[in-house]
Amino acid sequence: MRKRIFPIPNRDEILTGPALRTMAKIGGPAILSSLMFTLYNLADAFWIGRLPTQDAGAVMAGIQISWPFVWFIISFVAGFSGAAVSALVAQYIGANRHADARFALNQLVSLSIVGSVVLGIAGYLLAPWILSLLIHEAQVSHEAGSYLSVILLGLPTMVLPGLFYNAYSATGDTVTPLLINGAGIVINVVLDPFLVLGWGPFAQLGILGAAYATVIAQGAATCLFVALFVRGRGVLRIERSALRPHGPWMLRVLRIGLPAGIGQSTVAFGFVVLMAVIGRLANAEAALAGYGIADRIFGIIFIVTNSMGIGLTTMIGQALGAGLKDRARQLMRKGLAAMFLILAVEAVLLWLIRKPLVGAFMPGNAAVIHEGARFLELFALGMPFLGAFFVAESVFRGSGHNVPPMILGVARLWALRIPLAYVFAFSLNMGSDGVWLGMSLSNVVSGLASFGLLRSHAWLRSVVSPTAAGSD
Repeated sequence: MRKRIFPIPNRDEILTGPALRTMAKIGGPAILSSLMFTLYNLADAFWIGRLPTQDAGAVMAGIQISWPFVWFIISFVAGFSGAAVSALVAQYIGANRHADARFALNQLVSLSIVGSVVLGIAGYLLAPWILSLLIHEAQVSHEAGSYLSVILLGLPTMVLPGLFYNAYSATGDTVTPLLINGAGIVINVVLDPFLVLGWGPFAQLGILGAAYATVIAQGAATCLFVALFVRGRGVLRIERSALRPHGPWMLRVLRIGLPAGIGQSTVAFGFVVLMAVIGRLANAEAALAGYGIADRIFGIIFIVTNSMGIGLTTMIGQALGAGLKDRARQLMRKGLAAMFLILAVEAVLLWLIRKPLVGAFMPGNAAVIHEGARFLELFALGMPFLGAFFVAESVFRGSGHNVPPMILGVARLWALRIPLAYVFAFSLNMGSDGVWLGMSLSNVVSGLASFGLLRSHAWLRSVVSPTAAGSD
C-alpha cells in the first residue's frame, strides 16, 4: 500500500497516541495550508510594491486599513460558526456520534450563508462612513474604498472556506483542506500580476485587481469544498434536509459560538480603532504600509504555532468528547511548552533579519522599511508570551467554552493595546515607536493572564451530552 506523505490520524490515535507527534500529524498539513494562505497575502503585497512608487505606498496603506474592517465584518459569523463547528464536530467524533457531527455542520452552513450575505451588504453600505473616521488622507481612503467594495460583496466566499476548513480539521483531516486551499491560492497568485499590474491584455487595476483575485480564488475554494461535502467524502457531508434550521440546534450553536463571535468581532473592531490611531501619526502612510508588510511577515512567523493550535483544538475536543480528562491535561501541558519554545526561537530569528525582510516587499522606500523593521524589532520582545495566549485560545475552543478567551482577547486589545499605544504615541510623544511598544507590552500581560486561565481547569468540561447516539 502506498504510504501517504501526510497520514491522517484516526480517532484512536488522536485519543491515545503520542501527544506532540499526533499534534504534528494534524498540524503538519495545516502548516502548508497556512503557508499557502499567507503566500497569497504576500503576493498582493509583492505585486503592489511593484506599482509606480507614487501609488504603491497609498495602495499598501489602503489594504492595511481595510483589513481590520473586513475582519470585523467577517469575524462575528466566522467566529461563532468556526468555534461551534470545531467544538461540536470534534467532541461528537470523540464520542463516536457521527450523525450528530454531520447535523451540526449542516446547521452551521445555513447560519454562515445567511450571516455572511447580511453582513456583507451591511458592511458595503457602512464602509464609506467608517473610512472617513479612520483615515484623512484622500488617496489612501479612495484605495481602501475600492478594495472594500469588492471584498464585502464577495463576503460569503471569505467565510465558508474557513467553516469547511474547521470542520475537516475537527475530524483530524487537515490534508483535504490543504489541497483545496492550495488550488484556490494558485489561482490567486497567478491572477495577481495580471490584474494588479496589467500584464498581457488586462488593464492595470491596482488595488481592485488584488480584490478581484482574492474573491475569485476564495470562490473557487468554496466551490471545491461544497462539491466534496455534497459527495460525502469521509464522515461529514452536506444533506439538504439537515440544512433547514432546527431551533434547539441553533440555540446550542449560538450558546457555544456566540461568545467567540462577539469576542472576535470586538477584537476586530479594536484593530479598526488601532488603525485609526496609526492613521493619526505624523507619518501615517509610512507607518500603515510598514505595519502592513510586517503583519504579513507575522503571517509566516505564526504558521507553525497556528497550525499546532489547530491540532491542539482537535485533540482537546475529541479527548473531552470521549471523557478523557487526564489526556486533555497532558495535551495542554505539552502544547504549552512546545508553543513557548517555538515562539522564543522565532522571535530571535525575526529580530536578526528584520530589515531585509521588510525591504524585500518595498524596495527603495526607506521610510516604510524603517517603520516595518522597527515594528518587528519591538514586537519580537513580547512574542514568547503569546504562546500561553495561543494555547488558551486553542484549549477553550476545543472544549467549547469560549467566554474566558473572549474576555481575555477583548481585554488584551481594549484595556491594554489601544490605551498603551495611544498614551505612548501621543501623550509621551513616542510616535510610531509608542504604538509598536504598546502592542508588544499587551502581549506580555495577556500571556501571563493566560497561564492563570489554563491552571483553572474551567475548560475540562464537554459541551456534548453523554447520553445520545453511538456511531453509525
